[in-house]
Amino acid sequence: MNDENWTMIITPKRRLFDLQIRELIRYRDLVFLFTKRDFVIQYKQTILGPIWYVVNAVIATIMYTFIFGNLAKIGTDNIPHILFYYSGTMLWTFFSGCFTDSSTVFTVNANIFGKVYFPRLVVPISKVLINSVKYLIQFAMFLIMFIYFIIKGTPLKFSWFMLLFPLIVIWIAAIGTGAGIIVSSLTTKYRDLQQLVTFALGLAMYATPVVYPLSEIPKSFSWLAYANPLCAPIEIFRSYFFGTPFVSTTITLVSSGFTILLVFAGLILFNQNEKNFIDVI
Repeated sequence: MNDENWTMIITPKRRLFDLQIRELIRYRDLVFLFTKRDFVIQYKQTILGPIWYVVNAVIATIMYTFIFGNLAKIGTDNIPHILFYYSGTMLWTFFSGCFTDSSTVFTVNANIFGKVYFPRLVVPISKVLINSVKYLIQFAMFLIMFIYFIIKGTPLKFSWFMLLFPLIVIWIAAIGTGAGIIVSSLTTKYRDLQQLVTFALGLAMYATPVVYPLSEIPKSFSWLAYANPLCAPIEIFRSYFFGTPFVSTTITLVSSGFTILLVFAGLILFNQNEKNFIDVI
């Protein structure tokens, strides 16, 4: 049979950086199908359903307020404790969700990858979307609390900068997904790395300005703001909503460059690994 009689021809990838954008667009329905499946399965037989996203964040916020705000007396740049800790928890939860889901792409989906052909990037993209849905639900609660504090008389106000918050979401999603894909490519060969990554993720939160602002970091540890690409987007989010000083241009540029590097390296490793991962797993 001649090639022109086939509706689709599957060929091995030969280029190092081959994203197959046209295929991803053609399989966009599958992206939304995976997103809907994950959302429905996770909360199909629960009482509160998606409200659990908010409940978890609120409980963590109350705990951080008590421990870091009341006991440790760590400053929050004059931001109400509830808003400060909730915003940090919300952004960290979004990052950790993107990272964790991306870091298990190959191991969790090995069965379906070995049986059906579709662009493998469909799965990590769907994971970003499902985590974005969770984030938007938590963000709605954040806006309710924000408006409450404004009505209460707290010196907060709406600004045009708030409309730029989707850029922060994309930025954090890129960091989490890029780093997660790199880990996923490595853990297909070395399974015990997943245990190390889970442990490291728990520690990484305390190296990120989630429960403290950058202004509280001693000068001797200021290098953390450059080494951790999450510092810039989290602090910029607080600047947009709370009017705190913006981070320096240098930190923003370093974080942006680090983010691009993570995404670029992640996509290269992903493309290389999907060729033979099924033989390794």
